[in-house]
Amino acid sequence: MRFVTIRVIGVFVAIVACAIGCRFSILAADPEPIRTQTDFSTFWKKFKSAVIAGDKAVIAEMTKFPLSMPYGVKAVKKKEDFSRRYNEIFKGEANAAQCFATGEPRKESARRYEIYCPFKETPDDRENAPIRFIFELTKSAWKFAGLDNVNE
Repeated sequence: MRFVTIRVIGVFVAIVACAIGCRFSILAADPEPIRTQTDFSTFWKKFKSAVIAGDKAVIAEMTKFPLSMPYGVKAVKKKEDFSRRYNEIFKGEANAAQCFATGEPRKESARRYEIYCPFKETPDDRENAPIRFIFELTKSAWKFAGLDNVNE
């Protein structure tokens, strides 16, 4: 009788341990799909509004430094440089405010979104939109991480 009781307790402990282990593995699974997409949507609304309003301070807070720039263009290393180079970034080859007002970023991966904008001389030419604004999920939040001209 005593052997059966010990065996039953052993099986019970094994089941409980398995249940706890399964629960922790479920909790450790990537919770990305809903939370990250929602977070990006919130980030995008704020970022887009700041760009349209020309709010350099808000945009700088939402930017990852160094900010990657197109081939042959020096990266923007810190907030002070960002403020000085704002027009180069958002009003250079593309009119970001105009593009962001109607364009939508597309999901490239769980940690990256991109929006492609046309040249500012041809703002309605969405078929030829080589100016790419890149957004990445960092350890702390979504950030504007880079600008690129895919034609270069």
